[in-house]
Amino acid sequence: MSGIDDALTSNKSYERTFNLANLPMPPARKLAIVACMDARLTVEQILGLKTGDAHIIRNAGGIVTEDALRSLIISHHLLGTQEFMIINHTDCGMLTFKDQELAEKLEKLTNTSPVAPSRFYSFTDLDSNVLQQIRRVKAHPWIPKHIPVRGFVYDVKTGALREVVAVTTPQTQTAR
Repeated sequence: MSGIDDALTSNKSYERTFNLANLPMPPARKLAIVACMDARLTVEQILGLKTGDAHIIRNAGGIVTEDALRSLIISHHLLGTQEFMIINHTDCGMLTFKDQELAEKLEKLTNTSPVAPSRFYSFTDLDSNVLQQIRRVKAHPWIPKHIPVRGFVYDVKTGALREVVAVTTPQTQTAR
């Protein structure tokens, strides 16, 4: 049986005991999260969330892409979220390649050069990447300045979340 078939079988069991039909559309905790798609990162479990508590936007690397921004804007302006979290994690696959190398490999493998994706958003440093994603959210003119945007790194070996905070000195800006 395929993975999809297994999932459909599980859904039949879920459907028999489903009791969440009355959940409101806005998330109860007024929280939106951008996180990596890595299967080891179970956002609901690590944050103690239940169905209906938060919007969770996932992609490779937990990157604030144009689509993630679109979702955050809708989440806030139409569904009332008041806080945003960015979650990256240790041992991320996005640390293992460079965009250009992957594009060249795929072009060679397929003998095609498509227009999209124009980049893969690989990175070399977790803390720097988290800070960059925070800056992307905060810089968008449709996201109000009062919305807290905080970033974290999840340790896949310990289950711990570590907050990444920008430390600004007169000459430099670093992560701690």
